[in-house]
Amino acid sequence: MVSVTTVLKAVSLFVAELISSVTDLFQTKPAWANLEVLEDTELKSTGGIHERHRAKSLWEKTGAVVMVEAAELSSLKSQLQDLEVTLFAVVKENIGKELDCFKKSFTGKVYVDLQRNFYGPQQRSMFLSMFLRVGVWMNIWRAYRRGFRGNIRGEGHILGGVFVIGPGDQGILLEHREKEFGDKVNLLAVLTTARKMQDDLAR
Repeated sequence: MVSVTTVLKAVSLFVAELISSVTDLFQTKPAWANLEVLEDTELKSTGGIHERHRAKSLWEKTGAVVMVEAAELSSLKSQLQDLEVTLFAVVKENIGKELDCFKKSFTGKVYVDLQRNFYGPQQRSMFLSMFLRVGVWMNIWRAYRRGFRGNIRGEGHILGGVFVIGPGDQGILLEHREKEFGDKVNLLAVLTTARKMQDDLAR
């Protein structure tokens, strides 16, 4: 006999999926990034010396994995280093202690994209719909337990993503856009793409 608990779990999952599907209808659909725009983006370094870099200079020789408002890829850092692939993060603003919290979960270099080109070409946000999605609450709780607090003064509702960009003329090899906060990229796909990128470079 099916228990009441099992039925309640099934109903809860169905309702959660239904709500997510409905809120998806109100989400701005992601548009593919323009490589030339990303290459010309000016990124400002964080930390002691605030240097400005043309984004292309960070990946034109060895390629790079670029995290936009995401810290989960830190677990791949040693493997990417073995492949000589740069790993860095991009954030849209530096308000209060948000960046310090971000750096606790990410040990690589972090740059500020004041132009927000890495969030485009069509910037996507979550407003009231975020409070209706179970996945968002679960991801917020996981981030909170890791010590990441975010901010309430800035624009924390803007969605990010992940890019794998190859050296030379390889272009954008992988592009992941968040559907909701904490929507993680497939780590195996990132690592596989980075390996193929280096194999092509070695030929």
